[in-house]
Amino acid sequence: MKTKLKLGGTFTFEHIRDGKVIDVWEEDNLVVDEGLEYSLGVAFDGSTAPVTAWYVGLFTGNYTPTASDTAATFPAAANETTAQYSEGLRPAWVEAGVSSKTIGNTASTAVFTFVPASTFVYGSFLASDASKGGTSGILAAASRFSTVRTMLASDILNVSYSLSVAAA
Repeated sequence: MKTKLKLGGTFTFEHIRDGKVIDVWEEDNLVVDEGLEYSLGVAFDGSTAPVTAWYVGLFTGNYTPTASDTAATFPAAANETTAQYSEGLRPAWVEAGVSSKTIGNTASTAVFTFVPASTFVYGSFLASDASKGGTSGILAAASRFSTVRTMLASDILNVSYSLSVAAA
């Protein structure tokens, strides 16, 4: 019997303006090669040290993530959002443990508070480097929005990410 493993995730977004939820949407993601190799290295090889903290980022470039993207190349290629939100670092992805072959941060979403008059956001990603624009660590996953989103000053974007594994 031959069973394949499928690893994939979904980003969920909640856009708040003036204290009111104005949009909620989901986007599937691409688990990039770097994230897949990291997963195998930690789970089966044992020679890869586990990452103890992950972070959510956004990007403003009209860019479609590819399997070959890495933490070293992605922030520049996708034009990572850095000065457009007030948090000092990429917001932490605070997961709540594994349940039913899924892990996610739905109980503690990553929060982005926008500061400029308007910012066009094209997508999101999950990486192990907390620094805005940081290029070290591991890029696990990235997602391009199906429609570009406009964030105004004081808008809040709550981001959750759930990663699931299944036999395919």
